[in-house]
Amino acid sequence: MSGTQALVRLPMLQRRLDVKRGLNTAGYISGYRGSPLGGYDTALWRAKSHLDTYKIKFQPGVNEDLAATACWGTQQVGLRPGAQYDGVFSIWYGKGPGVDRSGDALKHGNMAGTSKNGGVLVLAGDDHGAKSSTTAHQSEQALIAAMIPIFYPSSVQEYLDYGLYGFELSRFSGAWVGIKCVGDIVEGSANVSLDTLGFEPSLPDFPLPEEGVHIRWPDKPVEQEKRLISIKLKAVEAFVKINQLNIVTHKSEKKRLGIIAAGKSWLDVCQAFEELQLSDTEREQLGISVFKVSMPWPLEPNSLIEWASGFDELLIIEEMRSLIEEQAAKILYKLPNNIRPKITGKFDENGIPIVPEYGELSGTKVAQIIAGRYLEEGGENCLNAAIAKLNAKTDSSNLPTSPPERSYWFCSGCPHNSSTKVPEGSRALAGIGCHTMAVFMDRNTDAYTHMGAEGGTWIGQAPFTSEKHVFQNIGDGTYFHSGLLAIRAAVASGVNITYKILYNDAVALTGGQPMDGELLPWDIAQQLRSEGLGKIVVLSDEPDKYPKGVNWPQDCKVYHRKELERIQIELREIAGVTAIIFDQTCAAEKRRRRKRGILIDPPKRVFINENVCEGCGDCNSASNCVSVQPKETELGRKRIIDQSSCNKDFSCLDGFCPSFVTVHGGEIRRFEKPNVPKVDLFSELTDPIPKNISESYNILLTGIGGTGVITTAAILGTAASIDKVGCSVLDQTGLSQKNGAVMSHIRLSNDQNRTFGTRVGTGMADLLLGFDMIVAAGAEAVSCMSNERTSAIINDHLVPIAAFAEKPDMPLSSEGYKNVIVARIGEENLQKINSTELSAKVMGDSICANIFLMGFAFQRGLIPLSAAAIASAIKLNGVSVEDNLEAFSWGRLAATDREKLPNVEDTNLEINKTEFSLDEFISERADDLALYQDQDYADQYISWLERVKLSEKSIMPKGRELEEAAARNLFKVMAYKDEYEVARLFTSSKFMSALTEQFDGDYSISYNFAPPLLARIDPITGNPRKIEFKGWWMTPVLKIISRLRFLRASKLDLFGYHRDRQIERKFLRQYKEILTMVLSDLNSVNFDVALSLLNLPQKVRGYGHVKSDSLNAFDQEKNDLTELFRNNQKNVRAAE
Repeated sequence: MSGTQALVRLPMLQRRLDVKRGLNTAGYISGYRGSPLGGYDTALWRAKSHLDTYKIKFQPGVNEDLAATACWGTQQVGLRPGAQYDGVFSIWYGKGPGVDRSGDALKHGNMAGTSKNGGVLVLAGDDHGAKSSTTAHQSEQALIAAMIPIFYPSSVQEYLDYGLYGFELSRFSGAWVGIKCVGDIVEGSANVSLDTLGFEPSLPDFPLPEEGVHIRWPDKPVEQEKRLISIKLKAVEAFVKINQLNIVTHKSEKKRLGIIAAGKSWLDVCQAFEELQLSDTEREQLGISVFKVSMPWPLEPNSLIEWASGFDELLIIEEMRSLIEEQAAKILYKLPNNIRPKITGKFDENGIPIVPEYGELSGTKVAQIIAGRYLEEGGENCLNAAIAKLNAKTDSSNLPTSPPERSYWFCSGCPHNSSTKVPEGSRALAGIGCHTMAVFMDRNTDAYTHMGAEGGTWIGQAPFTSEKHVFQNIGDGTYFHSGLLAIRAAVASGVNITYKILYNDAVALTGGQPMDGELLPWDIAQQLRSEGLGKIVVLSDEPDKYPKGVNWPQDCKVYHRKELERIQIELREIAGVTAIIFDQTCAAEKRRRRKRGILIDPPKRVFINENVCEGCGDCNSASNCVSVQPKETELGRKRIIDQSSCNKDFSCLDGFCPSFVTVHGGEIRRFEKPNVPKVDLFSELTDPIPKNISESYNILLTGIGGTGVITTAAILGTAASIDKVGCSVLDQTGLSQKNGAVMSHIRLSNDQNRTFGTRVGTGMADLLLGFDMIVAAGAEAVSCMSNERTSAIINDHLVPIAAFAEKPDMPLSSEGYKNVIVARIGEENLQKINSTELSAKVMGDSICANIFLMGFAFQRGLIPLSAAAIASAIKLNGVSVEDNLEAFSWGRLAATDREKLPNVEDTNLEINKTEFSLDEFISERADDLALYQDQDYADQYISWLERVKLSEKSIMPKGRELEEAAARNLFKVMAYKDEYEVARLFTSSKFMSALTEQFDGDYSISYNFAPPLLARIDPITGNPRKIEFKGWWMTPVLKIISRLRFLRASKLDLFGYHRDRQIERKFLRQYKEILTMVLSDLNSVNFDVALSLLNLPQKVRGYGHVKSDSLNAFDQEKNDLTELFRNNQKNVRAAE
């Protein structure tokens, strides 16, 4: 069970306990989603039928403070006639910033108190590492300001235990009770007990006032405060003490070092002992004991004094700012000198920092801190060698330079790829939501603000700057949450600002939840008009989708999203507040709805003719889409569409390139499954001899968000439970769902009751299962590896990083990633297999690649669970059961008898240079030129290359660098892609074969061209826009144009009079001039410059204005290199 699932189960357990006690209670849950509680509402919706059975109402809040106010209202049931229940217990949830914004409501509610049979829990989600937050958040201080006691669970089980104790405490004391939720725990999974039969918390013999401590009316504020401080919080401490919730987890007769920790920090202490390989005997010999705090505030004093007295030193381990340390110092201050320990934590006795006051802790860091308390004293003990070994594992100085890591990005087809663009000379401001990622891209988008304050920073800037206008991005979820107030403030202040309200029909960042109320584009438009906004424009990818009679405000126009730049330029000149409503459904949500059959999947796809593609990257610039991926060919890097990830946004068609065709109808061709008797093949499989689990066995899964990594981890976790193996699973996601990295930490133990940190520690991975090589080679994953312990099984299929969308010429190679892993664990511990291609070949689809790789690792004996348990877990998962079982078996077979599986091509993104033959390349290019024009044209190409070859041999007898450069680049400039050549390449059998290889069924194609006489000119850019031409009539036209290529460059060549064709012929003449110059004056001194000159055309790519822009850069670089070449030649002659 995950931490989130435990929090769903908690109110049901509470209702069950109440019924057992004879109470007729109900439950209420409200709050606002946000990491690490981003999936809580989704889990609650899924459990709706169960919640209804247990009389629990889930009402997601419009925002956090209104939700907290509603929870306050639940405690008022019974103050008036009409109550239908004996009491209502309530749960509020929100991430740290939501705690902050709800401070007023939380304080009012806690001051007022709870009802006798009610109770309120406050779930505060904290992201200490700011993995998916705009602040590294710690909520304790805000909760303390509201005087709300705080539990801090260290396990999934404790969410249930502390939750039940929390309700009991809330009823007993009359106080609201907080529960701190951090990702390492709440996003983790573990075996839990749901047995509440023995749950009977003790109530302390605490003197409560006759009138009680519960909510009442009337109730004066001063009386509320007095009751809270002098009675309720004291009652909280008494409850914690009587129930012995603070415990000594690691005892020691010798009292040298006492460690105090709570929640995740306590797990870090446990992991520190594990990383130091410190046995209980050794720990006791060192005099180390650990005191686990359940409630960091208020800190119960009596149990602390009883344990702490007599220690030499107390070391308080806390993540972020200290909380326990100050309380402990105050509590222990009055102890006699002979038993009062010195207290260290954030600083030692000399004021030197020890435990960081910011960021996340780790088992390794805590191990170094603990060892440091002994190493300062000198002398030898078991920690000396242990910490030296651990420090060696953390040393990355011997590793190769890491290639770029995988970072989050907009999803394929995300509306924000288009909507967050701004025109030249403008800038945008970000807010909270997926669109915030624009600040990390080349979008001229500045710093974000907190949720609901979008545009507020500009209100403060505008009076003091010469800048006249900004754009402000705001999501529809934020608009509904509280953003409308910020827009109202902008109108009131009179600033010039254009709000871009990004209506994507889902709360996309946290998983695609629906809005917490109905909100339609025309509703937004009417609200904005009523707030006093001036011009309001609606942009959509489907402007014709709106039904007739939609109640748009007067003068509110609807346009296609292609008009975004024009509209933005127009609105930025209008004084006051204006708005663009950009209406396009979230791409990930579209995919989900299409899978469920509730949204039509348009029978249309995009395909790129790689022979027409110039690799200019304009499609990347237009779409910013991760589905437009590189394909390395002998003629350079081209583009392909990853059909499996494409969400059919079609903005890539806006790139100025004729290589794109649209395919209507049909379907993606699947690999045909091999016709082999699988039963006979799989029946030969025998269970391997597994690795020994011993005290712990650690598996690290690495992959890309949304590809099934978490599902695989869940299957292994379930299998461990079936095998009665102790297990914890932690899924580290952050923004992984946005093409970022995801890692799952799976920790196994023969002892089901063993407690350890949820993360795989430094050098502690026994198996690295790399579904994605790039994430596997990332710093965080590599830190878990060691050559003495780790085996790595890596999927050798390299998926390009998302940043390729902005940097189309970036180097892409798997070798750098492999080298990082090998440097850490050694070549002998790394096994690579292309599970993506293999699973596609044997399964007909690569979707089962992760399960295939898991089967491979299992058969190697690296997953110490039974095959039967894994099969049962796959069945319990209930998704694609037969396919996953088959993929698991194919992976096992690949590990034992690779020859029984099909061969797959090497998918390394780089062309294998060792297999390259220059003579074959030249011969093939000559054949291409004969088809391009005629044999005489091809002979000219060969003649030039012969001259280059002779000239180069006179300088470097064995060299062919210059010849290869000329072969590549002369072909490029001679075979410029005019109308004749594009027509020929589209009507060639090679293109038709490529199309047939990818698509199946009854389909037709359309071409996307921008003919000079037909294409409409964009009024802003001045560039022609492409038109879609149906293939049924355009294909015959293309065949005719292809046959007319003999007219090329003649007086009858009508296309040749176009400016683009004249520029290309000039380009060819320029290159021949470069060749002539190089051949006449080549020597050993200017050889490198000559090589650079001959390679210059590689940078000239694209069509139309795109090619013209690159030619301008070519001219400048050509002039510079020509001057350098000639100066070198002069120097040679002068020396002679």
